[in-house]
Amino acid sequence: METLLVDLGERSYPIELGWDTIGSLGPYLRSLIPAKSCTVISNEEIFNLYGAPLLESLEKAGISANIFLIPDGEQAKNLQTAAKAYDALVANDMERNSPIIALGGGVVGDLAGFVAATYMRGVPFVQVPTTLLAQVDSSVGGKVGVNHRAGKNLVGCFYQPRLVWIDLKTLSSLPVRELSVGMAEIVKYGVIQDQDFFCYLEENSQKVFDFDPSTLAKVVRHGCQAKAMLVARDEKEVGIRALLNYGHTFGHVLETLTDYDTYRHGEAVAIGMIAATKIALELGVCKDKGILGRQLDLLSQIGLPTQWPKGLPKERILEVIKLDKKARSGAIRMVLPIKLGEMTVKRMSLEDIEKLIDYL
Repeated sequence: METLLVDLGERSYPIELGWDTIGSLGPYLRSLIPAKSCTVISNEEIFNLYGAPLLESLEKAGISANIFLIPDGEQAKNLQTAAKAYDALVANDMERNSPIIALGGGVVGDLAGFVAATYMRGVPFVQVPTTLLAQVDSSVGGKVGVNHRAGKNLVGCFYQPRLVWIDLKTLSSLPVRELSVGMAEIVKYGVIQDQDFFCYLEENSQKVFDFDPSTLAKVVRHGCQAKAMLVARDEKEVGIRALLNYGHTFGHVLETLTDYDTYRHGEAVAIGMIAATKIALELGVCKDKGILGRQLDLLSQIGLPTQWPKGLPKERILEVIKLDKKARSGAIRMVLPIKLGEMTVKRMSLEDIEKLIDYL
């Protein structure tokens, strides 16, 4: 096991990174949180793959586990599903020191974290991410929430986990599309803060799809370290953490306007990164004209879409952007590249954005 730290003072927590470790969580959890019961929130597919070793480990550590399964997909991340989870927690007499364990990808982690943050004003929360995207992004940093019909993640809060337990072996069960989706966030880290890492991905991304253990460990470790550093410096996203939203403003537009059933999150972010780069070039913010082509090449190599879809009404695009959580006083904080490894956050009005939509 390799231990990374999200340094938040008294609320710091470890990221434990290893191979074939789901069956070892129980004793570690018992030493961290002295509870006799817990609730595992997952979906049926993931639970069928990893539920048995997790439950066996918890049982051996003297922790009884209740199970709450949610439907697969972004559509299940809503207040109605959260309400059913509350009902299950009440029915199982879960106490304030009983942890909620999220076993799954980003949807499971976001919803389980939101439930943990709000049930009894907060119970311990543990992330066991099983997708590449969740391991390098959503499991770290404490953003939890659910979707609203008007937009993605509009209902939520910051609530840090007590532990992130990453088992790299779970990646070997993922289909190619899921790996591609996770790689979008990894490419993002290279663009926003590490040109050398971007170059590494240009040369080695195929090894991720070959399930090369050392490459998987390197990209997941790098993603966790990059995000942990930004979260430690700016937990509530009032400053530098906003860089992590590169590609997300327009990405969330795509997810919302297609009802979460056309693009996976990483696919939408990939298109959003290209959209943001085109805007940066048009505005003269970006000084590296080669950055667009290099991103297009790498994202296409990974198997991600990069083309903004035709036919989306401007007024609907602007309606969604207006509700963006980065909006302040009628302006959007748009994360734009200056060059590889260097970004800026530019305040833009809806009128400014409307004029630039045709360039996407």
